[in-house]
Amino acid sequence: MIHPSTIEEIKNRIDIVEVVEDFVTLKRSGSSYKALSPFTNEKTPSFYVVPSKGIFKDFSSGKGGDAITFVMEVDGLSYVEALKYLAGKYGIEVKEEEQSDEAQQAQNKRESLFIVLNFANEYFQDVLHNSEEGKSIGLSYFKERGFTEETIKKFELGYSKELWDGLLNEAIQKGYNKELLAEAGLIIAKEGKNYDRFRSRVMFPIHNVSGKTIAFGGRKLSSTDKSAKYINSPETELYHKSRVLYGMFQGKNSIRKEDNCYLVEGYTDVISMHQAGIENVVASSGTALTEDQVKLIRRYSENVTVIFDGDQAGIKASMRGIDLLLEGDLNVKAVALPEGEDPDSYARQLGASGFRDYVAEEAQDIIRFKTKVLLDETGNDPVKKAGVIKDIVSSITKINDPVKRTVYIKECSDLLGISESVLVAEQNKILIENRKKQRSPEPQQPDIEAPPFPMEQEELIDQLDIGKIIEYQERESIRVLVNYGKSKIETREMQDQSLIDYFLNEADEIQFTNETYRKIIDVFREKLNEGEVIDGEYLMNHEDEEVRKTVIDLSADKYEISENWSEKYQIHVPRETEFLRDVTYTNVLRLKFRIVQQLIEEETDKLKHATNEADVDELLDDINELKKVSVEIAKILGNVLVG
Repeated sequence: MIHPSTIEEIKNRIDIVEVVEDFVTLKRSGSSYKALSPFTNEKTPSFYVVPSKGIFKDFSSGKGGDAITFVMEVDGLSYVEALKYLAGKYGIEVKEEEQSDEAQQAQNKRESLFIVLNFANEYFQDVLHNSEEGKSIGLSYFKERGFTEETIKKFELGYSKELWDGLLNEAIQKGYNKELLAEAGLIIAKEGKNYDRFRSRVMFPIHNVSGKTIAFGGRKLSSTDKSAKYINSPETELYHKSRVLYGMFQGKNSIRKEDNCYLVEGYTDVISMHQAGIENVVASSGTALTEDQVKLIRRYSENVTVIFDGDQAGIKASMRGIDLLLEGDLNVKAVALPEGEDPDSYARQLGASGFRDYVAEEAQDIIRFKTKVLLDETGNDPVKKAGVIKDIVSSITKINDPVKRTVYIKECSDLLGISESVLVAEQNKILIENRKKQRSPEPQQPDIEAPPFPMEQEELIDQLDIGKIIEYQERESIRVLVNYGKSKIETREMQDQSLIDYFLNEADEIQFTNETYRKIIDVFREKLNEGEVIDGEYLMNHEDEEVRKTVIDLSADKYEISENWSEKYQIHVPRETEFLRDVTYTNVLRLKFRIVQQLIEEETDKLKHATNEADVDELLDDINELKKVSVEIAKILGNVLVG
């Protein structure tokens, strides 16, 4: 368990923009930053970071919180693991408190898996560097590939002995149980026996984006071994191969800096390119590209350059993943290396600058590249050429931007020698067929930006649901408290009165209907009675998860008027902070007005069912009094500047 003093130091040191930028490429938007959601496959940015409040809010998934919460959500870490990651990032020494035996036994399984995988990683590295077998076989192989000691260390390369139980015995001696080793994919349990999954192989650890080992790839070196050349860890709680790209941890910063991601096939391609000084590179590790992998690339750059080995059959086979890149709204280029070369061999041959120059000169947009590759195979066969045309146009339809599609159609018209109108007709036919396939009995949610409050509230307000209207007005009142609770306002009674003090006096007789809002007000009132004025930042550490979530939701503002826009058009748009007293007073008045309306509805409903004349008279008097109050509040609201 991490000591509270360490947690406090981490919270004081972290910069949420720096933390988030390790996982997502942010763009400034007013005083905030925005990006495409790392949690959903959206096309319009709705992920916001508010540095002044130290929070993020993702409107597409509903997730929100501080930097610690973000690391937990984006990388699937526990609270303790997220704290340790951030401590490592900022060079903070982690002080831990002793745990009881019960607490150790109840340790989160995910943390246990990370621990045992890290042990395996260190074990394989130790075998590589410090055992005779590791040095003579594994290290020699890496040296023959031209890998330096620095490169081997950077990618934490290792070696597994030619033993059935080398790792297993070492792990048991260190206190790890067999069940945990099997869950981590390190050993195989079969017919009552346990043995190492990886034997007599050089080892490539696979990391998540924050640098933790989550799996391994192992390459055999023996020519007499009849097993697969490469084997990988199985799917585990930590490792889902469809969501991982090899080298993303080591290359993400360079990808963002270069604003381009080189996509290659294998582990050694990535490693050799790094050693040649080209670090913005990842590998699909020989598997078909997936939607989640495309989304992972897009976190750091919208530009991808696919590097194909100099093998025509291989190029054609790898083309299948291209459409996914286009569907993911990425700008895709491609380059084929000379016959017989791969990124590993060619990067070592040319060096960093020579390799970059080659890629820069030879890279073409993917549609042009694909067209040329496929046309070379058709010869004069009209049937094959017709198939190529359909294939190319099908790829173009994967592009969401209609302007880009139009440009590519024109380019392909020239390359294929086919009328542009024919290609457009084929494109429209494919688009219509795709839309038919995508239709489902259930109505699809439109891809729109999130409203300023939950959709169900907006719909119910439109239907004049007085209860929901009251709850929305309560929400607005709490929003002002959360964002401006520490602000000073000037009232008739006094100057520089705290906004929270003013609000609590005005809303003293109001009983909020929403339980979470009541809890928030109680905290504000309690702290004020103790002589402390707080705002939303204090509540972000509240023990109640619903309180924390609500505060995050109310603290993140999706819309902000640009100062540049105001200056350009010489238009002053009043900001909420310029009339906080009126905003607060109006919110309370509107809430009271809605409550009175609800009371009128309730009394009117009672009147419909009243049978006693005395009861009827009493109800009529109550309704008249309530209507007078309603009219008075309406008059005041009409005179308030904000409305």
